[in-house]
Amino acid sequence: MGGLEADTLLALAALLLLAVLVSGLWLSRTRTLSHRLGSFSCSLARRPEGPWARGIAQYGVRRLYWWRLASILPRARHVWSRPRIAVLSRTTVPSPDGHTRIVELRCRVAGESSSPIEVYLQMSPEAYAGLTSWIEATPTRSASVI
Repeated sequence: MGGLEADTLLALAALLLLAVLVSGLWLSRTRTLSHRLGSFSCSLARRPEGPWARGIAQYGVRRLYWWRLASILPRARHVWSRPRIAVLSRTTVPSPDGHTRIVELRCRVAGESSSPIEVYLQMSPEAYAGLTSWIEATPTRSASVI
């Protein structure tokens, strides 16, 4: 019986260590992503009624990156090319807590080698202002400069 109890305790200790490790990785990833320059909270859905996935988006020079919040993967879940992002419609809706308003967008997006799809994004009004400014401020192409 003593060996079985020791095995059980060892298994529980290993599970606890694994849970602490995964939690630490998630906290580190979330903190790193949310403190990057050009990052903002942004939820994503494939349909207007949801389900909504909470995430963090970040402006790059030529791309918008989106990471799912409930993940420990280091890579962005979605990467969309700036010239291939189009805001099709915008509405303002109450936040789940009812105290603030959030902006809900219907967008057509595509990566550099993927076909366009429609997605729905939710973000703060400030993040929306930043996103539209970023989309409109496309850098000039060096090939078009004389």
